[in-house]
Amino acid sequence: MMKKSDDDNALAKEIGKLISKRREMQGFTQYEVGEKLGIGYEAVSRMERGKTLPSVVKLMRLADVLECPIEELVTETSIRPDDQAQVLLRMIEGLPVEDRLFVLELVERLCSVLKAKHEAKR
Repeated sequence: MMKKSDDDNALAKEIGKLISKRREMQGFTQYEVGEKLGIGYEAVSRMERGKTLPSVVKLMRLADVLECPIEELVTETSIRPDDQAQVLLRMIEGLPVEDRLFVLELVERLCSVLKAKHEAKR
């Protein structure tokens, strides 16, 4: 059996946190999610703690149970810039225009500060 890399461990933990968050948003216990998936609550607990990564099939079933698109379970935990942009899009899409512009201005300022910080370290 292959040992999980640090990246795999980090990904498993992030997906686990998101599963836990979504489960709590739906008002489900680990036991209830396990029942809906046909697995024990211990397996749900291991996923939420990042001890195991759900299979693609299990991820699809989790998305159904947690009533969210499967891509949210994947993109919200991704470090890929395109995926992170999709997460930001979902966050601002329901806001009025002036609020979206305010968020963009904040993000632009924050990015400017962070880029300067990283350039100073070089």
